[in-house]
Amino acid sequence: MSSPDSDAGSPPPPGTETDRRTMVLDSAMGTFARFGYRKTSMEEVARAARISRPGLYFLFSSKETLFRAAVTRTLERDIAAVEHVLADTGRPLPERLVEAFDQWAGRYIGPLARDVTLVIEDNPGLLGDVVEAAPRRFEELITDAIAAEQGRSAASPVAQTLISTSIGLKHQAPAREFYLARLEAAVGLLMR
Repeated sequence: MSSPDSDAGSPPPPGTETDRRTMVLDSAMGTFARFGYRKTSMEEVARAARISRPGLYFLFSSKETLFRAAVTRTLERDIAAVEHVLADTGRPLPERLVEAFDQWAGRYIGPLARDVTLVIEDNPGLLGDVVEAAPRRFEELITDAIAAEQGRSAASPVAQTLISTSIGLKHQAPAREFYLARLEAAVGLLMR
């Protein structure tokens, strides 16, 4: 817990409870992606996170709570990366858009990474509104970035078309490079 005088924006010192929780959430997401929600046990997550099972239950009361927290952390991290990329207005908008889509979807293309998306998509009932709120926020960020350069009237249809293109490419792409090349072409066409 930080004191009132501490810098709220600075990372916690190594070895803190926050670091341990973050490491557990990252390990859990990888384990859920590898085995799926139903086949993942708390024992497997504890082993992957290199903590005891009681230690895992101390941090998270159930597998469902752990799963929700891991997915929430993953989506929040992705949204923060997209915000950071789009805020860099010193770079051309098409370049920022491609990188934003890469942070949001491109990183989940490929044999191992694809499993993260699948485990999220396969368990919407466990996740509640987090799986709807993050994509809405992503669309808002893309729309706002386009609106800043091309006006509000053009922004929404272009953003929605890019998102639809990304979704289609994500399911077709054999590799991240393929996804990025095709997305770059789509951005180039729509941003003229």
